[in-house]
Amino acid sequence: MAKFPFFGAPETSRRIAEADSVAVIGLGRFGSSLAAELMTGGTEVLGIDLDEELVQSHNGILTQVVRADSTKREALEQLAVDEFDRVVVAIGGDISASILTCSVLKSMDIPVIWAKAVDDQHGLILEQLGVHHVVYPEKDMGRRVAHLVRGAALDFIEIAPGYAMVKAPAPSTIQGKPLGETGIRKTYGVTIAAFHHNGTWNNADNTTILDADDTILVVGPTRAAESFAQLL
Repeated sequence: MAKFPFFGAPETSRRIAEADSVAVIGLGRFGSSLAAELMTGGTEVLGIDLDEELVQSHNGILTQVVRADSTKREALEQLAVDEFDRVVVAIGGDISASILTCSVLKSMDIPVIWAKAVDDQHGLILEQLGVHHVVYPEKDMGRRVAHLVRGAALDFIEIAPGYAMVKAPAPSTIQGKPLGETGIRKTYGVTIAAFHHNGTWNNADNTTILDADDTILVVGPTRAAESFAQLL
């Protein structure tokens, strides 16, 4: 097995694994952004990549960062990756390395594995390997932006195929009276889950009265939620 320089001893990896932690394999744009967000939220991160420049650039940013070949079981065991409950495989440029890494992780009985797929075929293989969660960052972002471009929504999240949460301005047709009197569910097939008023987000209920400057979160079937977001 090739020897790579480790920033931090294997004992550090074991300590991280015992905390609220995630191992992120692949520190490209997606992996780097994910790792940084996890760190911001207080989750310790072991970052692994084969590219020395990427490893160097993350030293001091992540809890521990290591240059290692993630397709080699011995390398991952040396880093105590088998002691982590959650591992993210964010490798996108080398599909073979992604698949081999996921295969090794499955053989190590990692409780929860997340993996990035670059296309449907890649994702299918990962699912067949038994990867618990397969994500499509580029595909999902393209779909999300398409929904935003198509309508008046300020933001869009597809919770499941055909069901979404949409952030939008409060339509004038429902302003100034309690939501319970507007008949939104019956008329539009959606629910207003929350609203933003005077700089604060609040849960919405039947007594909520919306103002012209309020922003709302609409939940419901994708087409219905999008249509409601386009009301004036």
